[in-house]
Amino acid sequence: MAVQASFDDLGTHLSQVTFCVVDLETTGGAETDMITEVGAVKVRGGEVLGEFQTLVNPKAHIPPLIAVLTGITNQMVANAPMLRQVLPSFLAFAHGTVIVAHNASFDISFLRRACDACAYPYPRWPVIDTAALARQILLRDEVSDCRLATLARHFHTAVTPNHRALTDAQATVEVLHGLIERVGNLGVHTIEDLGEFARRVSPQRRAKRTWAAGLPASPGVYLFVAEYDEQRHILYVGKSKNIRARVRNYFTAAEKRPRIDEMVRLATGVEAIPCVTQLQADVTELRLIATHAPRYNRRSKFPERTQWIKITDEAFPRLSVVRTVRDDSATYFGPFPRRQSAEDVALAIYDGFPIRQCTPRLSRTTPISACALAGMGRCAAPCDGTISRDGYREIVEAVRVALSVDARPVVRGVQARLTRLVGQQRFEEAAIIRRRLETLTRTAARFHRVRSLAGCAEIVAARKVDLDWEIHVIRYGRLAGAGLATPREVPQAVARAVRATAETVPKPPDPLPAAGIEEAERIADWLEQPGTRLIEITGDWMWPLHAVLDHEALVHYALGEVAAL
Repeated sequence: MAVQASFDDLGTHLSQVTFCVVDLETTGGAETDMITEVGAVKVRGGEVLGEFQTLVNPKAHIPPLIAVLTGITNQMVANAPMLRQVLPSFLAFAHGTVIVAHNASFDISFLRRACDACAYPYPRWPVIDTAALARQILLRDEVSDCRLATLARHFHTAVTPNHRALTDAQATVEVLHGLIERVGNLGVHTIEDLGEFARRVSPQRRAKRTWAAGLPASPGVYLFVAEYDEQRHILYVGKSKNIRARVRNYFTAAEKRPRIDEMVRLATGVEAIPCVTQLQADVTELRLIATHAPRYNRRSKFPERTQWIKITDEAFPRLSVVRTVRDDSATYFGPFPRRQSAEDVALAIYDGFPIRQCTPRLSRTTPISACALAGMGRCAAPCDGTISRDGYREIVEAVRVALSVDARPVVRGVQARLTRLVGQQRFEEAAIIRRRLETLTRTAARFHRVRSLAGCAEIVAARKVDLDWEIHVIRYGRLAGAGLATPREVPQAVARAVRATAETVPKPPDPLPAAGIEEAERIADWLEQPGTRLIEITGDWMWPLHAVLDHEALVHYALGEVAAL
């Protein structure tokens, strides 16, 4: 059964709209030209409510060609009021109306400059351009062009435009009514429909706006779906504080993305998943995108493509770039959005520590020949027995501490090299080192932010939004429950109920959260907002003191410009 549209969906019917049809005559078309005449007609439901007409002294010479075209001479405007006197009266006349003009950008630009020159705030009028409407509505077989004189002849207007402001405005009124009559059978009944029609929103797309009528005006997630080949396909997943209002925008001129326009044409319906809070909507959207990978969503589709740096678990550990965290026995650092970023951080670590860079699994008892890096002093060479197993273990432990506890040793490791490059004016190479440090800093902030949440078995927190309290239960970095306490409810009681019904979440391997990385970051965003209150917490939500440093401070530190951090 079709859902009856609400008044919000219908908009303002054209018969109830007050139009102010305006026309200006000027000394020319350049930005430096001035207004010489203002003419306007106020009309609603086909009835003329009033007319406005006055000459304006431009305080400038009117060119002969313009005088011949408009019939307005220098003598005619010599005793006319100046713009500063005319503008307040026109603004009062046009207040609360929809401005209509033929080639509206010309008239609107002059009105905007007039307001600026006279220090009046420019009114945010809705604007309808009859020339743009005509180009959309009329066929080339009907009119050769969309000039006002041509359209006046086509619609047999009682007034013939003659380049005088009021006469041209009166003719434009009749043209407007003729155009509105033409689009009535195309489903254009409101001022919103008329504006969308002028901006080339197809009738098929506008017709789908009724899909929004039955959706809730509350936070949640919406899914554009298409049914073909006897299957249901999810094309796009989005979220909003107001599902109905957001979905309605997809069928108007406000939506300009070509891919989304294509998606709307393919869709056969919209489904909604109401959520209690905005954070719950954020998380639900992420989970649905990760599950279904909709073809028209670009972000958050492939969380498995992230990269990690792993300190391997073997006799002589090394760094390895991997895609997944598999167990707790190895040390991981990340995630990185792409492999290049992970390799940049690995190179920064190699600059600071002589950990081996070769990939073979080394034997504890059988030495092999060392590589060239050992001869350059860039590898401790556990392969040929140059360093003992215990000595090499100390290097690996220092790398582990630098990644998980204190980032300063990594910076000290590149200090001499970066200083030397700057001193030699080898700025391109120095910029590469700086990029590696910045990548390390950004990743460290993300790593510890997520890891700190993942280490907490449970966090129950609340934040006041307007008059309500948003309440969330987070377990190992995963949103396990959400609730909303209204002014009539006790927040603590709602929190206990949400906690009792929250999802059971098993402990994930360190440093992963029990949810996706992006979900944990959204939760951290919410927890870190001013006004968030912790009700219960199990675990330590904290970062190591020197694990995350500002990347600018890191560079200064590496260059020796500060003594300590």
